[in-house]
Amino acid sequence: MPQPNNEHAMSIKVLYFASLKETFGCSGQQLDSDDVNTVGDVWRLVSAGHTLNQSVLHSVNQEYAELDTPVKAGDEVAFFPPVTGG
Repeated sequence: MPQPNNEHAMSIKVLYFASLKETFGCSGQQLDSDDVNTVGDVWRLVSAGHTLNQSVLHSVNQEYAELDTPVKAGDEVAFFPPVTGG
């Protein structure tokens, strides 16, 4: 049986911070998929059914992003809770 061809798969580095790091049990992962166009797509593929809390922030290449922000091969996408200070 032929093996799937991931030759065209997009590779994206995904990072998790604070409570999300605990939820996923790791600080990040490499996502290789040809079904990724936006930050929302990244979440859908890595979340394993976890709901994305509206307060969770996202970034692409260390700049704040929206769920509909486009992503491309080699991007770094991060998910993290809001930062508060005092």
